[in-house]
Amino acid sequence: MVVRQEDVGHENEESLRLSPIHVAFLTSGTKAPSSRYRVFQYVPHLKKFGFRCTVLNSFPEKYDYFRAMGWRMSRQLKRMVRRCHLLWLKWSRPDVVVIERELFDEPTWEFEDRLRDIARCVVLDIDDGVFLRYPEKFVHLARLCDGIIAGNSLLVDHFEKLNRHVTLIPTCVDVDKYPEHHSHSVLVDRKTIIGWIGTSSNLQQLAIVFPILKEISRRYPIVVRIISNSRDKLRELDTEGIPIEFVEWDEKTAIALLSECDIGMMPLIADDPWNHYKCGLKLIEYMALGLPAIASPVGVNAQIVTNGVDGFLASTDAEWTDAFVRLIESDERRQSIGRAARKKVLGEYSVQILAPKLAESLCRLAAIPLKQ
Repeated sequence: MVVRQEDVGHENEESLRLSPIHVAFLTSGTKAPSSRYRVFQYVPHLKKFGFRCTVLNSFPEKYDYFRAMGWRMSRQLKRMVRRCHLLWLKWSRPDVVVIERELFDEPTWEFEDRLRDIARCVVLDIDDGVFLRYPEKFVHLARLCDGIIAGNSLLVDHFEKLNRHVTLIPTCVDVDKYPEHHSHSVLVDRKTIIGWIGTSSNLQQLAIVFPILKEISRRYPIVVRIISNSRDKLRELDTEGIPIEFVEWDEKTAIALLSECDIGMMPLIADDPWNHYKCGLKLIEYMALGLPAIASPVGVNAQIVTNGVDGFLASTDAEWTDAFVRLIESDERRQSIGRAARKKVLGEYSVQILAPKLAESLCRLAAIPLKQ
């Protein structure tokens, strides 16, 4: 059974029924954005299609450790937990095992090799340029797996050279959790809220726009709202003269705080190879809420945004300044751009649209012979 993405929407998701299979997901952990957006939000939808889903999380989190134990002991605990997972998988024999990124954030792959020996079908899910850190490892993993699910077309291009079965499933959002933003009246008596959301490791990207926002703040009353897990990296940047409101990220409040913003931004350092393979999640979050967004045309951002229609793309200081000014000064423009942005997400970057495609892909890959 083949289900085309454009044929399946939110309204008929319930009617899709594929041959039920058992899928096991090996994830980075409960807090990792890649796990939340590439696995957890899909599980309820897959279950509606009759799938049996098992989620096996890294413990401690893949990119974290318990301070009381230290890094070395935490690493040993992670490996012990994964050994238990391998034993369970050997006993339960799911139809498909999906590895989210990799089992450990290190250049080894012995556990993936063990998994290959016991699993019927192994699928690698990639949503970032993680292969840039361990090139040899990901060449091995790409050839080891029966198929690859990639978060954007640039990742597809990279991995198609290593594996014949690569499926594009863009990183997306559950639009039911992102209510449409209703733009405030003309911004005369209050400050414009310019928002940014992301992990602290990406705060360095804001160095691109901070000098511009400093000048903008001299002309217009603005507030730059930053939603992140830590402000430590922010202290390394020059924020003098910029009215910043830092809010610690909390899953329960992040979307509501973001929806209060008037403009979203996603600057990216152009010559950073990692940025070339990013999936544009924060940009999609802004657009899902109906926020007009400005982004660097780096990597997939240039595919997500149609410049001047559902957002703005800015490479130079002049382009960033012009986009900010145009959105701050025009309530009508903010609303029209925001409506077009949400419409694009509803049609192309929502879990409601993409869950059937993922389900079909997993069923298809489960039927691929183990030897490629």
